[in-house]
Order: sequence, then C-alpha cells, then structure tokens
Amino acid sequence: MRTSISKTENLRALIDGEARRAGFDAVAVTRPDAIPLAPARLAEFVADGFHGSMGWIAETIERRAEPSMLWPEVRSIVVLAMNYGPDHDPRKLQARRDRGAISVYAQNRDYHDIMKGRLKEIAGKIVAKAGGDVKVFVDTAPVMEKPLAEAAGLGWQGKHTNLVSRQHGSWLFLGTIFTTAELEPDTAEQDHCGSCRACLDACPTDAFPAPYRLDARRCISYLTIESKGPIPREFRDKIGNRIYGCDDCLAACPWNKFARTASEAKLAARADLREPPLAELLSFGDAAFRSFFSGSPIKRIGRDRFIRNVLIAAGNSGDAALAGAVRALLGDASPLVRGAAVWALSRLLPDTEFAERAATALATEDDMTVRDEWLSAQPAKVHA
Repeated sequence: MRTSISKTENLRALIDGEARRAGFDAVAVTRPDAIPLAPARLAEFVADGFHGSMGWIAETIERRAEPSMLWPEVRSIVVLAMNYGPDHDPRKLQARRDRGAISVYAQNRDYHDIMKGRLKEIAGKIVAKAGGDVKVFVDTAPVMEKPLAEAAGLGWQGKHTNLVSRQHGSWLFLGTIFTTAELEPDTAEQDHCGSCRACLDACPTDAFPAPYRLDARRCISYLTIESKGPIPREFRDKIGNRIYGCDDCLAACPWNKFARTASEAKLAARADLREPPLAELLSFGDAAFRSFFSGSPIKRIGRDRFIRNVLIAAGNSGDAALAGAVRALLGDASPLVRGAAVWALSRLLPDTEFAERAATALATEDDMTVRDEWLSAQPAKVHA
C-alpha cells in the first residue's frame, strides 16, 4: 500500500513541477464524476435557448456534461490554469471612441496554440512515469473546464459564470489533461462571491437573467464573435467600441485586486492590438485582415464579421471623420458589411445627405437585409 501511495505522490510531484516549468500558474486534480450538478445546469441552459446559434453545445450535450461520456477510460483529470491578467483596466478604452476595444484574451497569440503544446509535453511525462493513456483538451472539445476547475479547487464559477480565483481574479485560461492514472483529488473550492453583484451590474446588455446564469444571445462576446448575421439593433448602441468580445463583467470582479499581471511575455498584449484606430481597421480587405491577425484568435471569425463589428463601433463613435471610410464599404461584396455600413453611416451623416444616399442605394440594392437596413436606419432620414 505504501508503495502505491508513493507512486501516486511522486506522479503528482512530477505533474506540479512540469506545470510550473511549462509556465502554468496553477494546477489541481479532480475526478471525472466530480461535477454531478453540471448536466442539469447545462440542460437548462440549452432548454432556455441561452446558447443561441451555438448548435454544437446542444449536439454534444451528453458528452459535454459528463467527462466519462467523452472518454470512459478516464480516471483522473488534471486541470491547469494560466494567468492572463492585464496591466490595466480594459474598460478605460471605452472612452476613446475612435479606437477599437479588443477583449484582453485576444490581444496576442491564440491561447489554444500557446497552451496545447505545453499540455502535451506534460501529458507525455505522465505516460512516461505512470504508463496508461492521456488526452489533452483546451476549450475545443466538449469539456466543461470551469466546473472541473472548481471541483479541482482552482477557483469557483462566479455570478458571471466564469472562473474566479482568490489568487488570479477572473483572468485565467484553462486546459485539462484526462489520464487513466489514479491521482488523489484536490479539495473543491467554495463560492466566495457573497452578496457582490459587480459583474452583473457591469454588463452593458443585461445578459445575466439571474446570478450564475448567462443568456449568450445578449452577451457582447457572443454577438461580436459567435453570431454570424447582423447584430440585432437593440444591442448596437450598447456595444460601444467593443469590436471583439467584452471584458466588462471580468474586469468588474473585486477579486482582481489580487491578480498579477500576466507572467508570460507571450500573453502580454500586442502593442497594435491594445487600442487600434477604427479608421485603419475599416480599410482592411481579406488579405490585410489575415496578415494583421495572423496567429490571433480574431482571425477565426473572418474579415466580414470583423468589419461588421468595426462598423458598429464607427457608428457609435460620433466621429464624422470616419464617414469616408464607412461610405467606401457601402459597395462591399459582403451584404453583412454593407448592412453594417448603412447603420454606421446613418449615425455619422447629416439627415439630408443620408436620405440622398439611401434613395440612390435603394434603386440598385437587391439584398433584402441591406435594403432593410436602409429603410430601418432612422426612417425619417430616408423618407424626408
């Protein structure tokens, strides 16, 4: 028995040491059956339609809810976290309406690329030490990392549904290693939110119908990243200058006062993504977009959806100097871009000029969504 315990202890010591060497800020272990409440919560989320157009969540609900459904051989789950805390309050950029606000996590290389290779290295060391088999996941498979991280003791799911740590606040990337090795689990973390509702009150679009519940369809991160069509008009004003994601609920968390700035240079923001000028971004064609965002998660949404977001920000800027760049996009090949350009222009041009352009455009525009934008963008201007 003592030999078995020693082997387990030695394996855990190896995992902890390799995690530190690989740049992870926290590591803990849990069992695959440690999140019994997760399936019902996930089912409720989907039943209420809060997942929006993210159909893959509903399609993988059974495997996502229970780790053993994803891989029956798993005996232990190693959860690792990497701190990406910013050195500033990202909400301050919202006052600079001529600039685009990009979520902190997307201001450098794609964290999937940064973490996955390191997790594979650690997983390889586990196999070399203990044998058996392993699988590595970083937010791209049906794994509920946040409930698992809570069960492992790395933090707790706050009222904004993200993981909160007493050491790192709300700024943690998560990855998991599923292993057939038997490891002693760590103690689950307790909820320390108390009566605080700072994250809920910070949400610009009221995306939290209740504490610990998120309606993704109202979330700016969903609207600017996952949603493929025109952004609903009711949310456009509230998006402000956020062109990719939203950090408001994370940045409002009081536990961030204990968070350190990201320890790795690879997680620090690219200088050109901290506060990019909207005028420059509006000029991007597909090739320029792909080049500028090479290695960035932003590249995955494609140029048209990104320019849609930038146009919403331009419309909210109040900066008439952007009108020229917006007008140039009225002839864009993408109806999604043309429609967003119409809305932005309606906010930047004088009434008479917008009405004249609308009359000309409606004579030739054959896409119904774009025509609807012309007719709906302050109708008094169009019919004056």
